[in-house]
Order: sequence, then C-alpha cells, then structure tokens
Amino acid sequence: MKKSRHRPIKKIQIEEFPLNEKIKVPEVRLIDEEGQFIDVLPSERALEIARERGLDLVLVSPKANPPVAKIMDYGRFQYQQEKEMRKQKAGQKKVEVKGIRLSPRIGDHDIEVRLNQAKEFLNNGDKVKIEIILKGRERQHTNLARELINNFIQSISQEIAVRIEEPISAQGGQLMTIIAKK
Repeated sequence: MKKSRHRPIKKIQIEEFPLNEKIKVPEVRLIDEEGQFIDVLPSERALEIARERGLDLVLVSPKANPPVAKIMDYGRFQYQQEKEMRKQKAGQKKVEVKGIRLSPRIGDHDIEVRLNQAKEFLNNGDKVKIEIILKGRERQHTNLARELINNFIQSISQEIAVRIEEPISAQGGQLMTIIAKK
C-alpha cells in the first residue's frame, strides 16, 4: 500500500458549543435566528421550537444565568467561524531571523556582500542576527569584534532605519546581536 505524499490539511480548531440534546441545563434564555430575545423557557420547549423551524438549538453562553441558547443552523455557523479563523491566520506574517556571519579578518568586498544581504533581509521584514566567531588568539580581541559589529550596523543604518533587538552579547568565543527594521 502506497502512502500519500501530500501533507494533510490542518483542520483549524474552533470552539465547540453544546447543541440540541447535549444541552443539560433545565432552562435557557432563548434567542431566535434574527437575534431577538424570545423568553426564558425550559430546555425541552426551546428544543421543540428549534426543531419546528428546522434548525439547531446551540448553547452560546453557558455561564450566563440562565444560560443563553440560540436557534441557528449550526453547520453554517461552524463554517463561518472557520472562515473567519482562516482569514485571521492568513493576515499574520511570520518573522524569520536570518543570520549574517562575519570574521575579524573579513575583506572589504565580503563586508559589502554581507551588507547587501542584510539590507535585503531587513527590507523583506525579517530580523538579522549578526555574529562573529573568534578562534584561537582572536579571543583576546573581543573589542575589535565589537567594533566590527558596530561599524556593520552603522553602515546598514545609513540606508535603512534599524533598531537593535538584542545588544551585543558574548558567549564563549562568539559575539552576536539581532537587529530589525524600525
């Protein structure tokens, strides 16, 4: 048996409401499909009214006193909620952190290439992590590495307004900082 190569579609989780026979409270405040308050009725009578209209009785506010039940087409209601959740999810943009690695012995042309990459990342809305890894005797010259990072950030900020998300931090032989577009 072959496995499907397609990724399964993730079902968006929406809030479940008790409906019809699953409503266990003795009486409910009934609201019709147009949103008009009808009356406080026993749950059985409210369910009869909903069935007469060919719709579902949905408990929309179980914590109210008495709980609020609404007459509606539950399938359509779920579809509308799912559609709204998808619309909200589509509006979100994921921000990635892109890495730029420098070296204390880096050449001028290599710095220009890294600057152009960093500007492109920032213009795409991503954050940029600038890091320098110091090896061997380079570890005694962390001040030069800090200076290199600061010069790199100043070169970027001449063209793009940036803010420092994380200040320069040293961990072992590595210095790093994160910047983002203002």
